[in-house]
Amino acid sequence: MAIVIDQLAAKRLAFGVVRGQAAVTAVAALVGFALGGAHVALSAALGGAIGTVASLGMALMAFGGKSPSPARILGAFYAGEVVKVALAIVSFILVLKLTGAAPLPMFAAYMATFVVYWIVLARKALPALAATRRARA
Repeated sequence: MAIVIDQLAAKRLAFGVVRGQAAVTAVAALVGFALGGAHVALSAALGGAIGTVASLGMALMAFGGKSPSPARILGAFYAGEVVKVALAIVSFILVLKLTGAAPLPMFAAYMATFVVYWIVLARKALPALAATRRARA
């Protein structure tokens, strides 16, 4: 039996992750400002932005095209993951070399965006997968 994926729901989920990451980035920057001032806030904002932009790149790669064949969808997801990792690595290098960002708040905010990614997937994707399995049973 073939597994059917609701592409519109998957697209909403992916861009919902990006929105959640952007919100967490804003909160991290505000907390950074309250705890350590403008430099810490900027560092946190840059770290969160790296995670958010990387996820946005992945979402755009995965869902940017029309509804192609299953093989092309899978290829787009793999390409999106490569873009996500490449964007994160290049962004970290550029931010650390060019801005003088404080590494601890930058990496802490990046990790917060990473946690958002997993929480959203666990809360949205896993129940949908379980419902699909129940429907097939």
